[in-house]
Amino acid sequence: MEPLQELLAVDQRRALEFFVTGLQDVSDPGVDRQELLYTASVLAHYAQVSTCAELEMPAPVNLTAVFDTFVLNGSLPLDGHLMEVAGAQCLLLTGFFEDRMRGRHDIRWYAGLGAGFFIRAAGCEGSAKKARLLTMIARHFEPWRQRHARLSRELRDQQYLLTPPTSLM
Repeated sequence: MEPLQELLAVDQRRALEFFVTGLQDVSDPGVDRQELLYTASVLAHYAQVSTCAELEMPAPVNLTAVFDTFVLNGSLPLDGHLMEVAGAQCLLLTGFFEDRMRGRHDIRWYAGLGAGFFIRAAGCEGSAKKARLLTMIARHFEPWRQRHARLSRELRDQQYLLTPPTSLM
């Protein structure tokens, strides 16, 4: 594979591996593996979804959009899947994008809202295993939110994330 082709060939698996590795680096060794994989999958998913997506739920642009979509919008069915999406969007924006959201939004309030969405999603879940995972994400929402924020800062502070191959020039 050509050097630039490899850089442009980021698929779902590579995005997930990137965020799993990053979250492992900012987490204690005893962190629950299933929670780590789940929260990394949130980051990987939204790294590949546009804010203008039409075939799936678009990535939120800010916490106001999450509030408008999942709290104010009375026409949206309140099913487990949508509550899980709402919780994931709160985690993404209060965690990974905390620094950008903090000036306009009450991060703690939205973190509580996100945890509540995960609890509601767990209550609607048919699989006991998935319900337990969603419940644990809700209970540990704040530590995961903080890990996401820490990962975001570390990635932003790195001078170069990718080192271009020297053979390109």
